[in-house]
Amino acid sequence: MATGGSFLIESYEPASIVTPEDSTAEHRAIAKTTEEFWNKEVGPNLERILHHEPGVAVSILRKSAELGLVAVSVPEEYGGMEMDLISMITVAEALSKDGSYAGWHGGHAGIGMMPLLLFGTPEQKQKYLPRLATAELVGAYCLSEPQCGSDALAAKTRADLSADGTHYVLSGQKMWITNGGAADLFTVFAKVGGEKFTAFLVERAFPGVSSGAEEKKMGIKGSSTTAVYLDNVKVPAENVLGEIGRGHIIAFNILNLGRLKLGPFAVGGMKHVLQVSAKYAKQRVAFGKPIAEFGMIQQKLADMAIRIFVTESMNYRVTGLIQSKLEGWSWKQADAASVLLKAVEEFAAECSYIKVFASEALDLVADEGVQVHGGYGYHQDYAVERAYRDSRINRIFEGTSEINRMLATGMLLKRAQRGQLGLVGAVKKLQSELLEGPKLTARAGDENAELVDNAKKATLLALGVAFQRYMAELDQQQEILAALCDMAMTAFAMESAYLRAKKMGEPETAKAITDVWLREGTEVVASSGRQVLAASADGDTLRTQLAALRRLTKYEPVDAFARKRQIAARQLAAERYTVA
Repeated sequence: MATGGSFLIESYEPASIVTPEDSTAEHRAIAKTTEEFWNKEVGPNLERILHHEPGVAVSILRKSAELGLVAVSVPEEYGGMEMDLISMITVAEALSKDGSYAGWHGGHAGIGMMPLLLFGTPEQKQKYLPRLATAELVGAYCLSEPQCGSDALAAKTRADLSADGTHYVLSGQKMWITNGGAADLFTVFAKVGGEKFTAFLVERAFPGVSSGAEEKKMGIKGSSTTAVYLDNVKVPAENVLGEIGRGHIIAFNILNLGRLKLGPFAVGGMKHVLQVSAKYAKQRVAFGKPIAEFGMIQQKLADMAIRIFVTESMNYRVTGLIQSKLEGWSWKQADAASVLLKAVEEFAAECSYIKVFASEALDLVADEGVQVHGGYGYHQDYAVERAYRDSRINRIFEGTSEINRMLATGMLLKRAQRGQLGLVGAVKKLQSELLEGPKLTARAGDENAELVDNAKKATLLALGVAFQRYMAELDQQQEILAALCDMAMTAFAMESAYLRAKKMGEPETAKAITDVWLREGTEVVASSGRQVLAASADGDTLRTQLAALRRLTKYEPVDAFARKRQIAARQLAAERYTVA
């Protein structure tokens, strides 16, 4: 079975990964239900949501709860659907055509409910989960503060135990709280005695809880984002969530899940932008013909399709990896939550890759969508204008992309140090191979397979050189950690797309996508690799290492223009994203 980070040192067969094409009839049914819900309830009310008409978003959220869409992962005994992780990402993708409603839904169904589901006592779950599952109560997650966003453990919000031990008194301010203006139940992080970072379940009804005004945001304007104030709030001692002083365990695990879910939210947004852009390109006439016939417009549509294919390949692969650790798992077992959390934590680096790659892919797609629309893309009457502004927050959500880049590389290094990932042996083996010179491999003749293998080897080369130079101080070299992340993340993205296309039987469009993407990915690996090597060596040593990197990132170019025209033709014919 695969383990976290093992993609760097092992080869995988197409049959070993989960792809969108593996979705069952049940998955397709929930996708259809969610799509119908969007078309009937969300789409017609978007303007009302965007203008914060009182009660509209919450009313729609409750209607989605009637279909089970907010409690897909919640056990049946608490009113949930008790479905698998693929179902969870299926719903997330289908509800993400608009960032504002996605914020409401994600803020409630994800970070609003998951802390309680995974860390709550039976009594806490029985008290709150059924009401959250119906959206009778709206949930919110209160971690960030005015002076500590990414540095969550620097929180100033304080919790003090009363003299009689019956309750804690919470005081402080939380910032950027999604659903903050309407939430009824908050997961609040505070320091007991000013020191022990701890989570609490705080009801809005508790005296001293209040929300600030709605923040004036660049995007996702229809979502609720406020400060939350805690003024000597008395919280019953039984509302401590998890253990005193162990709030970081809750915070970090919930962020891992949030990073995983950000992927399908981004994919849904990208598919929507591609759809409206393809339709517009066919309707808009310039110089006597539809702009869809112009090569540079086709190139943009193809770039959108490529990013969607790669991102959803990563999404399903990582979700499948996590589910592979859950065979035979059930919410009925006593350690259900800890087993699920352990499975997610195993692939924490890969979850960070999804967050970073998906958010940046969505930015590119939204930007190109605006460009396809020309001046109309800058007008608020067109969906791509809103999508462009909405996309930007995703590089900040769930830990900034900068934090995630450092975390992902740091997690791989820690796993290696603990003996959980054989990076040292893999680096030594690579060094021996490089000294021996080029030789035929089992995958010779399949250049795409070799590009994937060499991207991993280039990452190992750079990782080994950087570690040899900085040793224990490597975790202080932020730029190097980020560049190493880009190399590893790109290698993972390349392999995910390649394996999926192979598993599909390499239909024409999927093959064209991988032909283009694997070479674009190789350029990313080569560029980041040069930066790492130059920061880690000099002189003859650097020249030798750069020569090795050039060997590993050399490739035969393909006619990317022709392949992108081919990819775009399929999208235009379908007027939506497709690889069929």
